[in-house]
Amino acid sequence: MHVALWVVQALLALAFLAAGGMKLTRPKDALATALPWSASWSTPALRALGAVEVLGALGLVLPGLTGIATVLTPVAAVGLAVTMAGAVVLHLRRGETSGAAPSLVLLLLAALVAWGRLGPWPL
Repeated sequence: MHVALWVVQALLALAFLAAGGMKLTRPKDALATALPWSASWSTPALRALGAVEVLGALGLVLPGLTGIATVLTPVAAVGLAVTMAGAVVLHLRRGETSGAAPSLVLLLLAALVAWGRLGPWPL
């Protein structure tokens, strides 16, 4: 299970690096075409969300790779799960059930990492 958690952590890190990097680097107009919900958000809020996602992605893998502050991995996983819970709510309130599904999957995977790393398979 330790290896499976590492695989999930790496996949989550890639997903959140891509999503967060996009929110940090793309202009708001370009984001609005790819992510319709972003049109109702301010640019600073979108940048902050991107930063949270990138930092969470780094927190999923760097502590385990370096052996430094390994408690940060489950903390990052919990933070990303909370972020995805907000995304699920946002999509459902907008009537975007198809948009809520990927967020729900990411939420469940982040919760799995948090549970595994806080419980039976710590780093």
